[in-house]
Amino acid sequence: MPKQVDYESRRRRIAEAVCLLADEQGPEGVSMRDVAARAQVSLGAVQRCFRTKEEMLLFAVDHVGERVTERVRARLGASPAQSAATALGQAADEVALLREEHRAEARIWLAFVAQAAVSASLAAPLRSSYAALHDLFVRLVTEAAASAPADGDTAPADAEREARMLLALTDGLTSHVLIGHLTAKEAGDVLHAHLSRLWERLGVTAPENTA
Repeated sequence: MPKQVDYESRRRRIAEAVCLLADEQGPEGVSMRDVAARAQVSLGAVQRCFRTKEEMLLFAVDHVGERVTERVRARLGASPAQSAATALGQAADEVALLREEHRAEARIWLAFVAQAAVSASLAAPLRSSYAALHDLFVRLVTEAAASAPADGDTAPADAEREARMLLALTDGLTSHVLIGHLTAKEAGDVLHAHLSRLWERLGVTAPENTA
């Protein structure tokens, strides 16, 4: 009986190989032959999953974005009773990729971002990933603002603007840590200071710990 192939599992395995190679030499240096060798599958197996290198890279970009998004959702889901302010702080911490165990993932993400600057097709899935994170931040900012006590001195929250600023900040901190301009602790302090000012603008009591 012919062996059944789990193509989705194989595609994810290939995507992991793409990410490892992109971390070492950038997306432009990734070849389907090298990916096959790193994934320990035949070149034909790679070509059956992806017709072109571009298709393979696009899937890998989605794979990394989904991995970060799923980790954020898992962390939020682990404490469903937490406040929206705490949840937003934890989500921002995950998206910033400041921890040592996420350093390789941060390098891979930024390698794809750099390549996307000259590749419209590669930029599309990155925009989708950023849009999903933006929407999550909008929701959490809105929920945090709604939980604040009524106060005539507190201006209504502009959730869209706050989400854009927070996403841009987390993205920038990722870069600054990778190139050594900031340590992970210094970047974490910057993020915490921004969140503290956000809680103040929203009239929300600052969580004791958002890490």
